[in-house]
Amino acid sequence: MDQPPTRDSLNAGHRERLRERFVKGGAAGLHDYELLELLLFRAIPRRDVKPIAKTLLQRFGSFAEVISAPPERLKEMDFVGDAVVTELKIVEAAAVMLAKQSMTKRLELGSFAQVLDYCRGAMAYRETEEFRVLFLDKKNGLIADEVMGRGTVDHAPVYPREVVRRALALNASAVILVHNHPSGDPTPSTADVTMTETIAALARPLGVKLHDHLIVGRNGHVSMRAMKLI
Repeated sequence: MDQPPTRDSLNAGHRERLRERFVKGGAAGLHDYELLELLLFRAIPRRDVKPIAKTLLQRFGSFAEVISAPPERLKEMDFVGDAVVTELKIVEAAAVMLAKQSMTKRLELGSFAQVLDYCRGAMAYRETEEFRVLFLDKKNGLIADEVMGRGTVDHAPVYPREVVRRALALNASAVILVHNHPSGDPTPSTADVTMTETIAALARPLGVKLHDHLIVGRNGHVSMRAMKLI
């Protein structure tokens, strides 16, 4: 007589079916919670992880926000320990690295799609402000990508002379400024505009061009050049 399926066998069957769907159709055919389930399978071998995945999404809002969340906040959730955090952070690091390496080949200044993909992945979901500078050579190749300020939820200290001094040290011909707004709204503040004008004024006589200042957030991005603020 056939035995009724156990919870373990049902869970194993669900995992196998979900993996098969991913192999056949990729991520496009999966809900966010199902993609999270795939990440949680390795970290939590036997438990049904669907409720955990759905709870993470309810707490943080989206797949991108889950993998970008600070480890200490992730660990506030039930059943989320070091193993889960490690799996999520590996995916986050891989996504940022992929975007960065595709960007380093050559920046197309007519379209900042690659720059935005990278910067949104690296910064948009952070809970504190971060200010970074992309230093470019004469052909707009990326020389260096450096974080030059970290701060609070609404401020990151930026020293315009240090930005220009670093550009000269790297023999950069141009720079792109990037920072995030943890509030989600990428609208530039008066302080953002003033700081940008200061850096441009210091850099121009020294032969360093300010291509743009990008502000990224959960709700989108803005280009200060497109806004005619540069």
